Amino acid sequence: MSAAYPSVEEHTRGQIVSDAIGNRSVPVALRYDPVISPDDIHVVFPGGSDWVFARDLLVTGLRTPVRSGDVGVWPCGRVQAVLEFHSAKGAALVQFDSRALIRFLRRTYGHEEVPRALIGHGGRLH
Repeated sequence: MSAAYPSVEEHTRGQIVSDAIGNRSVPVALRYDPVISPDDIHVVFPGGSDWVFARDLLVTGLRTPVRSGDVGVWPCGRVQAVLEFHSAKGAALVQFDSRALIRFLRRTYGHEEVPRALIGHGGRLH
């Protein structure tokens, strides 16, 4: 692909939800590279933990609970979303501001048709 379809990287913060340590905010990088993998996104946590899953999973999960393999996504109220990650070491729940996820997803579509779920005013889903 050409420069018309650049890679996308956004930085945001996520709240790790845990009874053991309480909720704590961590920096998170959201990445998309259409040349390497046009269907996938990366969610990268401090220490290099990199979760790769389908971009469509995140789009769908902003509206309704969905799971694929080790990753689950669901809306949490009107302005937040939860991503759930499972590994051999356990599970992690991370809560995000939906607007940050929507902004990132919109950028990943470049000149492609943006899914209806991402079209709205003020970052809200229809």
